[in-house]
Amino acid sequence: MGVWIDTDMGFDDIAAIMVVMNAEIDIDGVSLVFGNAPLSQVRTNAAGAAKAFGWEFPIHVGRGMPVLGKLETAQAVLGESGIPTTGKHLPPAPLQPDSDAFLALCRWLELEGPHRILSLGPLTNIAALALARPDLAARITELVWMGGGVTSGNHTASAEFNALADPEALAIIIAHKLPLRMVDLDLCRKVLAEPEDSDAVRAAGGANAELIADMFAGYIRIGTSRGRPAMALYDPSAAVAFVAPQVVSFRPARIDVELQGQHTRGRTVVETRATHATFNAQFAADIDAEMARVIILAALVNEARK
Repeated sequence: MGVWIDTDMGFDDIAAIMVVMNAEIDIDGVSLVFGNAPLSQVRTNAAGAAKAFGWEFPIHVGRGMPVLGKLETAQAVLGESGIPTTGKHLPPAPLQPDSDAFLALCRWLELEGPHRILSLGPLTNIAALALARPDLAARITELVWMGGGVTSGNHTASAEFNALADPEALAIIIAHKLPLRMVDLDLCRKVLAEPEDSDAVRAAGGANAELIADMFAGYIRIGTSRGRPAMALYDPSAAVAFVAPQVVSFRPARIDVELQGQHTRGRTVVETRATHATFNAQFAADIDAEMARVIILAALVNEARK
């Protein structure tokens, strides 16, 4: 049995997929969701990535709007395509067939498990499954999600982007008691990519070395353009927690999400004291940052060598 990846297909999502593939874990399917960009652009990114990197796993079209509220994207930071670069771009490619992610997830969950999901964007697709087919959602054995913030946010002072983009979806996941393992901002900010890291990818010299290095450099520039020396590796860090759990320390907690606050909508509230709450999830409390970097950079370099 392979794994499932739910993604809004920016560069760090692509890097996370490469981490999973480099771990020699089969990917049974990928579902697309709005997030880094509107769903139409996410589909374009997925088609280009599949063509560039020879992906053979099926890619399915998921939700384009949150459960409630208006569409939020990260284009203000990532640009119109959701993938900042220093000049090169994913190749143009026909869109993947309009295969429905909900039906594909249902078929996958009907198979014998285990059923492990890596979620790299808003949780809308998984929430839709939990609402419509709670019997199948209950068959999910692990849901590792890159999202939330134990101490603060990034899209707002209070909320991390993936949580703010669809906080009701997160609330649905929690209410249905799915086996959530949250890899939050604080954890991911311990795993950093520096400008010279893209040079190591470029030096690999394979057919896609220039493309991967260029997208990687564009991603790192998000941080350096804001005066920081490096850029956090968000989705790839969640992928490390998924494929190499020995590198990450998870702790039980009570996780809730703010739905009403005027200034705090989307904030994840993480209570770690068993005397104050009944635990309902886990969060990644620590990571071997250097080992995580080694795993991530190895995946990019190995892909670039092909």
